[in-house]
Amino acid sequence: MEFSQNDNNNLPLTKFESMLKTNNVLFFDSEEFENIIHHYLNQGKVALAKKAIKLGLSQHPSSVNLRLFKVEVYIFENELDKANALLNELYVLEPNNEEIYIQKANIFSKQDNHEKAVDVLKRALEFAQDTTDLYSLIGMEYLFLDKFEEAKEYFKKCLEQDIDDYSALYNIIYCFDFLDQNEEAIEFLNDYLETNPYCEVAWHQLGKQYYTIKDYEKALSAYDFAIISDDTFVGAYLEKGKVLEKLKRYEEAIESYSLTLELDDPTSFALLRIGHCYEKSGKYDLAAKYYFKTVHEDPLLDKGWISLTKLYNKQRNYQKALHYINKAINIDSENIAYWKLYSQINHRLNFLEEAERGYKRTLELGNYELDTWIARGDILIKLGEAEAAIFNFLQAAEFHPESAEIEYRLAGLYFLQHETEKGTFHLKNALRTNKEYAFIIEELFPNVYQKPQVKRILQS
Repeated sequence: MEFSQNDNNNLPLTKFESMLKTNNVLFFDSEEFENIIHHYLNQGKVALAKKAIKLGLSQHPSSVNLRLFKVEVYIFENELDKANALLNELYVLEPNNEEIYIQKANIFSKQDNHEKAVDVLKRALEFAQDTTDLYSLIGMEYLFLDKFEEAKEYFKKCLEQDIDDYSALYNIIYCFDFLDQNEEAIEFLNDYLETNPYCEVAWHQLGKQYYTIKDYEKALSAYDFAIISDDTFVGAYLEKGKVLEKLKRYEEAIESYSLTLELDDPTSFALLRIGHCYEKSGKYDLAAKYYFKTVHEDPLLDKGWISLTKLYNKQRNYQKALHYINKAINIDSENIAYWKLYSQINHRLNFLEEAERGYKRTLELGNYELDTWIARGDILIKLGEAEAAIFNFLQAAEFHPESAEIEYRLAGLYFLQHETEKGTFHLKNALRTNKEYAFIIEELFPNVYQKPQVKRILQS
C-alpha cells in the first residue's frame, strides 16, 4: 500500500514520524511496518527505511517480509555478501517465496551475471500467483544480454496479462527497433490495436514506425488516430508536425506544432520547428521571430542560434550571422559544421585571419575534406603566409594524393619561394593529373605564371 496525503491510510506513517521525534517507542503490526518501509524506499529515503526496518524487526523478529526489506537495502547499498547470507537464511524458512528469488536475481544482475538472474527468475515463476512482474524482470535481463528476441517474447507475455502495460509495450517496440524490424513492429502494433483501438500510445508508436520506413501518409493517419484517442497528446502533435514538414505542408505543420504550445508549456523544439516551417515557406521575418523565441526559451540550445545564423547568412546579413554563429560555438565548441560556417562567414566579411583560424580548427577537429584544406591554404596565400600555406597543402596531399588542385598550388608556392626544382616537380605532377586546373597558376600566382620556365612546362 502507498500512503496518500488525502486519506486515513497515512496514519501509521504520521504516527511513526511523530515517534521518531520523541523517545517513546510505539507498537506497529508487521503490515504497517511493511507499508512504512515501502513508502520510504519509493521516496528514496533509505535512512528512514533502515530505521523502520530496525524497529520493525525488534518488534517482529520472525517476519520474513521485513527481513526481505533488509535484503533490498543491502543490495541498494551494494553489500551483496550480506544480502546473499540473509537470503540463504530466508530460503530455508520459505523456499517457495517468490520475493526471495527476485532479490537473488537482483544480486546476480548487479554482478552482471544476467544468465543466472534469468534462471532464478524462471524458477520463481513456479511459485508466483501474479507472474506479470516476473515476466517484465526476465525481459529486462534479456535486454541486458542483448537477446532482443527473447526479451520481446517476455514483454509480450506482460501485455497478454495486462493490455494496458505501456512499459511492456514500449520495451517491445524498443526490441523491434533495435532489430530493424519495422515491418514486424507495424504488424504487431496493428494486431494490438485490433483489441485496444483507443490506445494513443500504440497509435503514436505505429506512426513512428511508418515514419521510419518513409510511409508518411500512413504515419499521418496513425498520429491522427492517436490524437482522436487523446486530444491532449502533445507527442502526437509534434510527430504529426514532423510528418507534415516532410510532405512540405508547412502551414498545417505550423498548426500542429502551435497546438502543443496551447496544451503545455512552450518547448524549444516546437518553437524551432515552427521557425523552420516559416523559413521553408519564405517567411523570413516570422522564422526569425520564432528562432528568437526558441533561444529565449532555451538560451543553451545551439540549434536555435545556428538556425538564426543560417537564416541571416542566406539573407547575406553576414554581420548578424557572425554574431549568432559565435553564440552557437560558445555552446558547442567541438562542432565541425559550426566552425566551417564560422570560417565561411568570416571569409565573406574579408576577416581573413579569423576565417583561417576557423578552418584550422575545423581541420583539428578531424574534417579533412579537400575544400577545407584549399580554403585555408588560399587564405594563407592571400595573407602572404607562403611557408604555412605549403605546410597546409603538404598535409592535404597526404589525405588527397591525387588532387591536381593541391599540386598546382604547391607548384605556385614553391616557384614563389624560388624553389624551382620542387615547383617543377609539382607542376608536372599537376599536369599529369588534370590539365584543366592549370588556370590555378594564372589566378593565384600571376607573377609565377609569367615566368618563361613555367610557361614552357604549361605548354608542353
